[in-house]
Amino acid sequence: MKIFAISDLHLSGNEPKPMNIFGSSWANYVQEIEKDWKEKVSDDDVVLIAGDISWAMNLADASSDLAYICSLPGKKVMIRGNHDYWWKSIGAVRSSLTNNAYAVQNDCLRISNLLVCGSRGWTTPENAGGVSADDKKIYDREIQRMTLSLTAMEKMRVDGDKVIVMIHYPPFNSKLESSPFTRMFSEHKVDFVVYGHLHGNPGRLCLYKDIAGVGYHLTSCDIVKNKLVSII
Repeated sequence: MKIFAISDLHLSGNEPKPMNIFGSSWANYVQEIEKDWKEKVSDDDVVLIAGDISWAMNLADASSDLAYICSLPGKKVMIRGNHDYWWKSIGAVRSSLTNNAYAVQNDCLRISNLLVCGSRGWTTPENAGGVSADDKKIYDREIQRMTLSLTAMEKMRVDGDKVIVMIHYPPFNSKLESSPFTRMFSEHKVDFVVYGHLHGNPGRLCLYKDIAGVGYHLTSCDIVKNKLVSII
């Protein structure tokens, strides 16, 4: 079983949105991702999708995008991103998924000896005094949600398991400094973290970083040249 990851697909099957307005890396990006996906992934493999899945505003409009993901090879596991407004009730989301596709939200999923847990996260402050009261409230809430997910993971964990956390927002600031999230991941002996959300100049971004024994993978599709990132 191989593990791959990608994020920020920003699909818009119901009402197509021209993504190439955001730069040349978005021209034909879905076709490029699909080609790479089908070349790499077998039905025994796992693909982690770390949020920002669809531009849709409600689940009905996201149905074509979810059906597309479900049609692709492998076991698909996804979390919510900041643009996934259609993702409201986790029960409704899970009911809409077929063909080995799963949704994780503040809990944990087992696939063989792989445990996948996670939550959306929020922007990590750049410094101690530069965060609004609203942002602090959301950030603290997301820490609690991630705690729930890691607690669920620990109840399931046995010797030989690999643990991967998905979080949409990067769990550290632009300086890659330690945060409550990174400390939690190290304390719980997480193997890898996959995240997305970041776009722009890839030269300014860190595709992989080991922090206290945990491997962090940035998987925003435009940053990784519309190719699945190999995790394990």
